[in-house]
Amino acid sequence: MENRINIYNSETKIKPKFKPDPNIKVMDQVKQVLRYHHYAFKTEQTYCVWIIKYLKFYGLKTHPKLMGKFEIEKFLTSLAVDKNVAASTQRQALNALIFLYRDVLDLPVHEELEHVKSRKFQRPPTVMTQGEVKKVLSYIAGTHLLMAKILYAGGLRLMECVRLRVQDIDFDKAKFYIRGAKGGKDRLTLFPKFLHDEMRLHIEKVKRLHEEDLSKGFGAVYLPHALDRKYQNAEKDFRWQYVFPSKNLSVDPRSGIKRRHHVLESGLQKAVQLAVKKANILKPIGCHTFRHSFATHLLENNVNIRTVQELLGHSNVKTTEIYTHVMDKKLNEVVSPLEMLFNS
Repeated sequence: MENRINIYNSETKIKPKFKPDPNIKVMDQVKQVLRYHHYAFKTEQTYCVWIIKYLKFYGLKTHPKLMGKFEIEKFLTSLAVDKNVAASTQRQALNALIFLYRDVLDLPVHEELEHVKSRKFQRPPTVMTQGEVKKVLSYIAGTHLLMAKILYAGGLRLMECVRLRVQDIDFDKAKFYIRGAKGGKDRLTLFPKFLHDEMRLHIEKVKRLHEEDLSKGFGAVYLPHALDRKYQNAEKDFRWQYVFPSKNLSVDPRSGIKRRHHVLESGLQKAVQLAVKKANILKPIGCHTFRHSFATHLLENNVNIRTVQELLGHSNVKTTEIYTHVMDKKLNEVVSPLEMLFNS
């Protein structure tokens, strides 16, 4: 056991604010800490998947307390060498393991891990032309069409759209308030007046559904960061309801309370996939392609890159700069040497 202790940097050991129950299973401890700190359910699922993969990598025979720097490095190296995962995927796995050791086991991992870094970086984003966007939208109907329009109108991520609440829509300022997005950041983005009438009609339907739920003794919605304790009855306030509620009530996997959650993201994903197929577009297009297209089309229309950065919620402008590599206007100015050869 002694040779395990020195893999941790004891001088910089950080005491967590919350210690899980040591008498329950490791994965239950992980969930306990995640929920105490109000991590998103998606983050909980992702971290749990990676921690389980890490434990399975060693045959579920050794408690993670008895493993450390060497085992983490070997696991992360395997992801890069054997699984050929993207750099972002490897970082996701690392973040999950850092959380396990630092926040759950109270054993901060040594800062200098020496695993093989994944060299599989992200490819330039796939972007639709405006004609392709219009064509894809023409094959989507109903609520899914409104959601797809929102993705393109404001450059929202899929889950940002799915998690929109009624109070996040500002008709007067023509803005969407995106709260608790990637990295826990809030931002404002575009809500064009072109969509206002359609959105008002949709919200009226949502309000009728909410009133029906209230009449049946339901109508409470999940509130983030324990706001239900801070604001009494806020969970039944229409302002907090999801803009895109599920058709059916369901039991919350965390609290066990039966209520109406937001729609599953898979519904819109399937609708977009089917629309792309019907439109006979061969590019690899998904819901996130609307966000890529939003950013690229703004830059092509000479919108300042810093403004685009703010609308997308990027911490670093370098992340936004990737869209400059796929701009049509930039590429259209370039003449192929073959064309120059035969037209000279």
